[in-house]
Amino acid sequence: VQLQASGGGLVQAGGSLRLSCAASGGTFGTYRAGWFRQAPGKEREFVAAILSNGYSPYYADSVKGRFTSSRDKAKNTAYLQMNSLKPEDTAVYYCAVGPIGAGPQEKDYDYWGQGTQVTVSS
Repeated sequence: VQLQASGGGLVQAGGSLRLSCAASGGTFGTYRAGWFRQAPGKEREFVAAILSNGYSPYYADSVKGRFTSSRDKAKNTAYLQMNSLKPEDTAVYYCAVGPIGAGPQEKDYDYWGQGTQVTVSS
C-alpha cells in the first residue's frame, strides 16, 4: 500500500489549505484514515481521523472547529481541509491508514505517507 500526501504549502495566518492523501496498491475495505503532524523539535502528534465510509471523524482539540477531514471512497483519497490556520499549525503533515479501530496513536496505523510541509506565516 502506498500513500501519497499532497497539498501543503506556505500560507498566511488565517488562510486555508486542503491536504490530500491518495492510497494505492492494495485492496481496500473499510479503514481509518488518519492525519498526524510533526513540528520542528517536537514529537509527531495526532490531528484528525475518519473512516473510509465517511463516518466517525474526530479531531485533536487543537484543531477542532478549524480542520475537517473527509474522504472520497471511490478515489481512495482522504482530505484534510484546514481553515483559520495559525503559525502553530506549521509542521510536516502525514497521512496514515489503519484498521477501523485505529485511534489517535501512531502505533494504530499500518501505512504512512511521506509527509507534506505546511508553513503558516504570521
